Amino acid sequence: MPNNLKIALIFIVILVAIGAVGFHVIEGWGLLESIYVTVTTLTTVGYGDFAPQSRTGMLFTVVLVSFGVGTMLYTVGLVAQTMVEGRLMNLLGRGKMEKTIEKMNNHYIICGCGRIGMRIARELAAEKMPFVVVDNRPGVIERLQEECIVYCQGDATHDKCLIEAGIKRARGIVCVLPTDAQNLYVILTAKELNPKIWVLARSEEEQSEHRLLRAGADRVISPYTLGGNRMAMAILRPAMLDFIEITTRRQSLELRMDELPICEGSPIIGKSLEASEIRQRYGLIIVAVKKESGKMIFNPMASYVIQSGDKLIALGEEDNVSKLSQVCLG
Repeated sequence: MPNNLKIALIFIVILVAIGAVGFHVIEGWGLLESIYVTVTTLTTVGYGDFAPQSRTGMLFTVVLVSFGVGTMLYTVGLVAQTMVEGRLMNLLGRGKMEKTIEKMNNHYIICGCGRIGMRIARELAAEKMPFVVVDNRPGVIERLQEECIVYCQGDATHDKCLIEAGIKRARGIVCVLPTDAQNLYVILTAKELNPKIWVLARSEEEQSEHRLLRAGADRVISPYTLGGNRMAMAILRPAMLDFIEITTRRQSLELRMDELPICEGSPIIGKSLEASEIRQRYGLIIVAVKKESGKMIFNPMASYVIQSGDKLIALGEEDNVSKLSQVCLG
C-alpha cells in the first residue's frame, strides 16, 4: 500500500474519532449514534435522521465537513488510483513475463518456491542460468517480483501451467513441491509432455525415493538425508567437511570445484591430461572425469585421453577454472 494512501486512511480514522467524540460530548448522543452521524456527514450521505440541535454542534459540523469531506474524496480517489494502477501493472507485468518465457529455450523449470526452491533459484540466477519458477502463492509471487525472477503463476500439477512455463522446450525440471505425491504427479506430467527432459526431484520420505525414480526422475535428493550426513561429517570428519564447503561454495575465493564439459571443437580433445598441460598452464587438479555413459573415473592417470562429451571435474582457483572452461567449450 502506498504511503500517501496510508496517511490518508489514518486521517480518516482520526476524523471519525474526533467527530464521534465531539457529537457525543456536544449533543449528548450515544457513541454508536455519534459514529453513525460522523460517517454519514463525511461521506455526504446525510440521511437527516440526526442533526445537531445546538449552535455549538452546528459549528462543529461545519468544521468537520470543511476538513473531512475533502480528505474523504482524496482518499477515495487514491484507493481507485491504486486499484487501477495495480491491475494495470499486473496485466502489463504478466504480458511481459509471458513474452520472456516464450523466448526461453533449453531452460530449467523450478516447481515450487519454498525455502529450497528459492535457494535453487538464487543459485541459478547467480550463474546466469535461464529458468522459470512455477508457484501460485501470492506471497511467493511478490517475493519473486521483488527479486526480478522469471515466474509462471499457477499450479505446477496442471498441464497447462507447465506448458506455459515452456516444458516442451525446457532442458530440465526441478520438483520441490511440499509433498512427494505432488512431485510424483509433476514428474509423470513432465515426462509425458517432454520425454527427453532431465528431472530432479526432492524426496520427503525415504520410501518415496524409488517411486520417484520409477516415475522418471533422473535424480532424487532427500534434504533430510543430505543434511543428516553433513552434520554427521561435521562430527566425524570436520576437516573433510571444511574442504567440501570451501570448494563448492560459490562465494569462495580460495578454491573452486567445477564441472567442465568438453565440447566439439575444443583444442584439448584427443590429448592426454599430461599433453593438455592443464596442471602447468592453469594450476588445476583434475579430480575426476565423467564419461557420456555416466561412468565416473576418479583421479585419472596423466595418460588419460580427453574425449568429446567428457566432463572434467576440476579443482583450483576460480579465475583459472573459468579460463579452462573457455578452452573446453572450444
